[in-house]
Amino acid sequence: MRLLVIVCLIALGGCAARPRVLTEFHSDGCSSFPDGTQSNPNKWLSHCIQHDFAYWQGGTREQRLQADRELRRAVSAGGSPVVAEWMYLGVRIGGVPWLPTPWRWGFGWPYPRGYRELSADEERQVSERMP
Repeated sequence: MRLLVIVCLIALGGCAARPRVLTEFHSDGCSSFPDGTQSNPNKWLSHCIQHDFAYWQGGTREQRLQADRELRRAVSAGGSPVVAEWMYLGVRIGGVPWLPTPWRWGFGWPYPRGYRELSADEERQVSERMP
């Protein structure tokens, strides 16, 4: 039993000691949603890229809500209020940090990250990798 406890402590210590390294920023546009309309194929693309940047770096639950609301606001202000609502619902449901998807909240960090403020080191990494 004592050996099992020692092995578990060593394993947990090794996990905690690994630095969390942010990947380079990338965007898949509007993920599984069209980037625009047939007549304007990139109509929402710039808003989706901004939204991806927020999701890439992650942060708190409130920061995610702000990013999602900003996407909805921008798409709606661009003349697509119905599309904006569908996008908002999609990102609220599909962007949770607990799903191992490439578009989850905090996707630039190793999975799982969850919701939490960026540390000083993490903020530095975001600044260094900012597009």
